[in-house]
Amino acid sequence: MGIGGLDREAHVAEGTGAAAAPRTLAEALRARGDEGLTALLRARPDLLNPVPNDLTQLATRAGTRGSVVRALERLDRFALQTAEALAVAPDPAPYPVLLALLTGDEGDPVIEDALPGAVALLREQALVWGEDDRLRLVRTARELLSPSPQHPSPTGLGPTVAEATSGMSPGRVQEIIATAGLAATHDPVSAVAALTGLFTDRDRMGALLDEAPPEALAVLDRLVWGPPYGEVTANPAPPVRWLRDRGLLLPVSARTVVLPREVALHLRGGRAHRVPEPVAPEVAVLREHRPQVVDGAAAGQAYTALATVEELLKSWDKGGPQVLRAGGLSVRDLRRAAAALDVTEQVAAFWLELCHGAGLLASDGEADERYAPTPAYDDWLDLPPAERWARLVAPWLASTRTPGLAGGQDAKGRALSALGPDLDRAAAPEVRHRVLGLLATLPPGAAADPETLFARLRWERPLRGSAAGPGDSGSGYGSGDEGAGAALPDDLRSRLARWSLAEAELLGLTGRGALAAPARALLNLPLAEAASPADEGGGVEESVAAERAATLLAPLLPEAVDHVLLQADLTAVAPGPLRRPLADALAVLADVESKGGATVYRFTPGSVRRALDSGLAASDVHAFLVAHSRTPVPQPLAYLVDDVARRHGHLRVGAASAYVRCDDDTVLGEILADRRSAALGLRRLAPTVLAAQTDPAALLEGLRAMGYAPAAESAEGDVLVTRADAYRTPARTAPVPVPDGPPAPDATLLHAAVKAIRAGDRAATAVRREPAAPAPAGTLPRTSSAETLATVQAAAMTGSAVWIGYVNADGAASQRVIAPVRVEGGFVTGYDHTADEMRTYPLHRITGVAELADDQV
Repeated sequence: MGIGGLDREAHVAEGTGAAAAPRTLAEALRARGDEGLTALLRARPDLLNPVPNDLTQLATRAGTRGSVVRALERLDRFALQTAEALAVAPDPAPYPVLLALLTGDEGDPVIEDALPGAVALLREQALVWGEDDRLRLVRTARELLSPSPQHPSPTGLGPTVAEATSGMSPGRVQEIIATAGLAATHDPVSAVAALTGLFTDRDRMGALLDEAPPEALAVLDRLVWGPPYGEVTANPAPPVRWLRDRGLLLPVSARTVVLPREVALHLRGGRAHRVPEPVAPEVAVLREHRPQVVDGAAAGQAYTALATVEELLKSWDKGGPQVLRAGGLSVRDLRRAAAALDVTEQVAAFWLELCHGAGLLASDGEADERYAPTPAYDDWLDLPPAERWARLVAPWLASTRTPGLAGGQDAKGRALSALGPDLDRAAAPEVRHRVLGLLATLPPGAAADPETLFARLRWERPLRGSAAGPGDSGSGYGSGDEGAGAALPDDLRSRLARWSLAEAELLGLTGRGALAAPARALLNLPLAEAASPADEGGGVEESVAAERAATLLAPLLPEAVDHVLLQADLTAVAPGPLRRPLADALAVLADVESKGGATVYRFTPGSVRRALDSGLAASDVHAFLVAHSRTPVPQPLAYLVDDVARRHGHLRVGAASAYVRCDDDTVLGEILADRRSAALGLRRLAPTVLAAQTDPAALLEGLRAMGYAPAAESAEGDVLVTRADAYRTPARTAPVPVPDGPPAPDATLLHAAVKAIRAGDRAATAVRREPAAPAPAGTLPRTSSAETLATVQAAAMTGSAVWIGYVNADGAASQRVIAPVRVEGGFVTGYDHTADEMRTYPLHRITGVAELADDQV
């Protein structure tokens, strides 16, 4: 197979009598096999929307600016350098010329080995077509990559001699070639050709430069690698004048000169790029740990992530902060969330976006719109810890939200807020997968050097890395990793990678910077300890991969306990994560004092009263403590419960405006005599009843602030149980990621598309027998009704195919190749090769019919 030959069925050596080399991109695509077309459509899925009618339309669409830009953005560094070299090479360019532009005069075996693959990739994506002796870059790509004053080439090269002298007077061209020591010519074209020949002749060019003053060579050195343009004065210095007189610098305007491409290539030793990069940079190892240590650290962080999410959403159980009019969370509310979690604002934004992306947090949609947990949050709480973790990380991998941008500004200078509408970046999922995939290439337990990791990402997608979206000025999380500092690049792709590393560590996908085993399972990657084909990953559905990840994580998480250790200082220590019912009950009875490996709860009069308000009796509290404590109930705690219970409900508050009643009129007298009760507007209605000028809730709070323990009662006189009901939004679906272009087509769609394109192309290119009276160019040939009927009847009898012109009910005209099988009742039924199915057509809508040429039957 020839160099870079992807579709060699179109290439036959001259003199064999077979098909000639393709003259257009459409002909090159037509010569491909189905596998070649499938590879093109898989690499450039935007060409499928909608499916092209034939290969000519496919070639046209593949050459449009938007599609070419998208394809170029997905090229790696060396494939892009190859395309850039073709853009400055003659059109068409033989393969040896392209090779010389990349290797230079000295050659490079590494580039020689890598170039066939780069050319094959460009051919596969229809950015390059033609045989190896006539390689052509598609016109749109050449326009995008060719040098121009408005859009400098990444190669740093300028225009050719012919392009730079196109507006120059013939006399001035003759002066240049005479000064350069060339013979005069009779026309500007030959003069330009003679000057080009001088600059491309290494020996003669070397002799000319040997005569140059050292100062002139210094001027060339400043321009040789670009930019090739320089400013000069009206009376340039002698070195510049020497170069300009010999055409080594050509004028672009009165004040600007340019270094011709041929001169620059000679000075560069024939190379189009200063540093060709044929091989992807390796990701270096920063430090190594035992895989067990990595998995343990990752599991600990995964448990912390679950606790953080639960703490955040529990704090919003009664309704969270309001939604800004423009969407998102205010800076003040973000700071409050960060303070509650004891993290930075960027990290708090990450947890909020994570909850939102997993469908656990949403806005309630009310007039006074607020954020609150969703009903899915309650279902999530009922899952085992490992499954809860999988429900968080799987949406994170696919999410296009970039919380690292929160706190920055958009293109118009407006602040970007957490949960706001402007944090989507379509490249985020790809970067996250690629970052974790590169970590997976390292030995188990190895952490990557961030600088080499980011260098690899830039090599893989150099154009996408340089395209920062609007508003990408956020500060991000920062990084505690060694080697990750201000020296790292700040383009969007590198920042997405930096955020991905930090977020993966927060979620427990990595431990100490190395990829953990559950993360490998989530990514469908082979596991180091895999012992059977079922454990090898790859090709597994996302839900199955998440289940495998949860299965691997479950043994690493701390086991939930069903007991606490009561202490004499009115605290309880939970030696591990508590089981859900115990944790919920203890959260009502006590306040969390500290967290960590063991959570410390503190019992206070207020927390005990909160439990009594929820409907518990003192005996219930004592029984709960005895049942769930591995230590005896301390006497101070028992006294605290009994003391609060003895006073709880002694006063009763109900609705009048509000009233207080108590069987002990002495207590009511004390309340009236207390100056702190003045704001409540109390007066005695009866020896055991006081009326208030405030509502019951305010009256309850006022009496509690005075040290009493009143209980609320209903209109019937029963004690009201004030169990805190959690506020939830209506059912919400998780947000859908913003797609980065059309989705990748599956095998079924690709097969059907190739089949349809082939069928349409056969219909469009079928050779027909010329009718007696040819139709005008650009119109459908017409036959009479009798001729149409006779031709399709004959084709049905002989089983042959015919070409028809057809106009549908909407007036749209098309050409089709059909094989009629039945003609009756004014309709013809046959196999439509264009649609690849049986169809029926009204005869009156067929504008013309023709038999196919003999070699097409």
